[in-house]
Order: sequence, then structure tokens, then C-alpha cells
Amino acid sequence: MDYPLSVDENGVNLKPEKMEREKLYHCIFKNKAMLIFKDSQDVLNCYEIEEADLVEQIKKIDNDDDLEKLFEDYLKGNT
Repeated sequence: MDYPLSVDENGVNLKPEKMEREKLYHCIFKNKAMLIFKDSQDVLNCYEIEEADLVEQIKKIDNDDDLEKLFEDYLKGNT
């Protein structure tokens, strides 16, 4: 399956029809991490992270499961 987010010079491109519900997706645009989540009612939620240290950690993430683990650890204060 193609990843539902892509980035070009104009911004973040979304393909919501390719997104699974209740799954967090991410991409990097202009040194910001963009997090997109499609909820159980098909509403898209978008979050932007500018904190440089956290963005650098997100850049190293290979898959969205690792991304969720990173945020669990971050919220617990382990990163």
C-alpha cells in the first residue's frame, strides 16, 4: 500500500482514502513534523511539531508503529 502522505515544495499532500482509521501517520515538512490521524468517524486530525529535538527523533523513525512508541516514551519522559 502506498503511504498516504507525501511532501513537495507546495506542502503536505494527503490521500485520506488510503489511510486506516485510528492510525497515526507522519511526514516532515520545512523542519516540522506533521502528524495526521484519521479517527473512527473519518475525521482527519493534523498536528504540527516544531520542537527541534523531537523533530530530529521523528526523522529517524522508519515506521508508524515506532512513531507511536516514541510518543509513548516522550509522554512518560523517557526521551
